[in-house]
Amino acid sequence: MSVLAKIRVRRRLRSLALAFGATAALVAGVLAGTSPASQAAGSLPCDIYQSGGTPCVAAHSTTRALYGSYNGSLYQVRRASDNATQNIGVLSAGGYANAAAQDSFCSGTSCVITVIYDQSGRGNNLTQAPPGGFNGPASGGYDNLASALGQRPLDHGRPGERPVLRRQPAPQLR
Repeated sequence: MSVLAKIRVRRRLRSLALAFGATAALVAGVLAGTSPASQAAGSLPCDIYQSGGTPCVAAHSTTRALYGSYNGSLYQVRRASDNATQNIGVLSAGGYANAAAQDSFCSGTSCVITVIYDQSGRGNNLTQAPPGGFNGPASGGYDNLASALGQRPLDHGRPGERPVLRRQPAPQLR
């Protein structure tokens, strides 16, 4: 086996071990009844990957921060009534999306998600995908944007702070 092949095997095994460890910790936390809100900062997915030497090159979520220290915007919504936009951030560093801000902004109209921000700091933001080999259904052959409206889930029996997106044809964000 070549040296390059050995390095690839080691990296793959390390990645699998980290994924298994993170999954085991999550399952143990769920079984023990701990809520995600009680997680210590620094124990979120991209923090775990970073500590294992495999940092996130892009980190996208419309639900929560993926770094314990992340305190920026998760995504941007556009209101149908006037095309105004608003960034939706987290409630606190490492926390969940501020669904109340979205609810207030989108009240009485519909909203779509126009940007999903990259939390890694590398600027790999997701926007509406342009036409490719096959034209999308939106104007100019673009793909449809995802609706930002949905029902709130329960978070361990409490009203959740996370938006849930209604299932629609999968948007192609790049």
